[in-house]
Amino acid sequence: MSTSLGSNTYNRQNWEDADFPILCQTCLGENPYIRMTKEKYGKECKICARPFTVFRWCPGVRMRFKKTEVCQTCSKLKNVCQTCLLDLEYGLPIQVRDAGLSLKDEMPKSDVNKEYYTQNMEREIANSDGTRPVGALGKATSTSDMLLKLARTTPYYKRNRPHICSFWVKGECKRGEECPYRHEKPTDPDDPLADQNIKDRYYGINDPVADKLLKRASTMPRLDPPEDKTITTLYVGGLGDTITESDLRNHFYQFGEIRTITVVQRQQCAFIQFATRQAAEVAAEKSFNKLIVNGRRLNVKWGRSQAARGKEKDKEGTTESGIKLEPVPGLPGALPPSSSCRRGGFCKLLQSTSKWPFSRGEHCPATSSWHRSTAASRFWTTHVPRHGAPTSLHESPRPHPLPIPGPPEDGCPRRKAQQPLARPATLILEVNVIF
Repeated sequence: MSTSLGSNTYNRQNWEDADFPILCQTCLGENPYIRMTKEKYGKECKICARPFTVFRWCPGVRMRFKKTEVCQTCSKLKNVCQTCLLDLEYGLPIQVRDAGLSLKDEMPKSDVNKEYYTQNMEREIANSDGTRPVGALGKATSTSDMLLKLARTTPYYKRNRPHICSFWVKGECKRGEECPYRHEKPTDPDDPLADQNIKDRYYGINDPVADKLLKRASTMPRLDPPEDKTITTLYVGGLGDTITESDLRNHFYQFGEIRTITVVQRQQCAFIQFATRQAAEVAAEKSFNKLIVNGRRLNVKWGRSQAARGKEKDKEGTTESGIKLEPVPGLPGALPPSSSCRRGGFCKLLQSTSKWPFSRGEHCPATSSWHRSTAASRFWTTHVPRHGAPTSLHESPRPHPLPIPGPPEDGCPRRKAQQPLARPATLILEVNVIF
């Protein structure tokens, strides 16, 4: 049987003839005015091996020319771009999308089964309105938080750059700046991203780009529900001064019945208690790391039970493994209870400091070596006249220092009170000089 482009049309009924390709925004380019070349039945599809219409264009300045790689039927089956084979909705590889949506779309890979499967899918596509994908992907109605976090929201035009010039790598390129290829050092050949296969990308197996994204998704922070099933309270932090209780209620009421909402304005946080555990789990899953109220991103965590709070207080001073931490040597300990010494905070501070060179008996003023008779003490008396005469300073023969008033203390005998001076205009200054 002839399959030429002549007058014989046998087997040409399944060949594809299209007027415009199915492309993503990245592959189409940022230039709104673009010129394409159309070649009818130019190449065979790299998946189903049927001839299809090939489109070729340049997405932008200093970009490489791109062309469609698979037919539109294969593109519609997986809802992917005809050139890069990434999902049109999320911009992710098929393996990542199917893992996020829990899909297992096993397409036949043999020639006979593949042709039969393709004909059935074409019939289903013809009977649909064309707005939704067909097959197992069209039946998946739920979305995934992982896909929303990994999805690319803006076009990645860097993917359209030219390939690396192999002559430049060998040092033989003579075009210079006129070379349409990149003059850059190639990546490591052992890098898994350097070995990509279009069929593995389409069938969602052994895709290095998908493996990299799935590893990134596994390391992303997530909010696991606590083991205590009685906890139905969520902690919401970072409220600020503009978010009120009604704003929180307007957001969280959609997940289930709310029992109480407690707003702690001083700490800028709130505690939201649901009537059921299921409603609290749904609210935590839908609000974690993506809750924005009045332009502020809020932090959502699970509340803690009273038993857990008590355990945390008991674990103070211990590590996570339960090891008791020893005090750091050289640091002052806690203040002791009040003793019999009544000389104020200075005396207590010296008593509680282990590294202070004096004991209580040494620094007590009544028994200190500063006032012992072995030290040579000298005293001066200042005389202030009544009628503005010059002030005189002369040495006093008084052999003992002035007594310190106050009640008797242990180890500090109180001296007898000295009689008041007869002349109030004379001030006695005590200067203790230790030689």
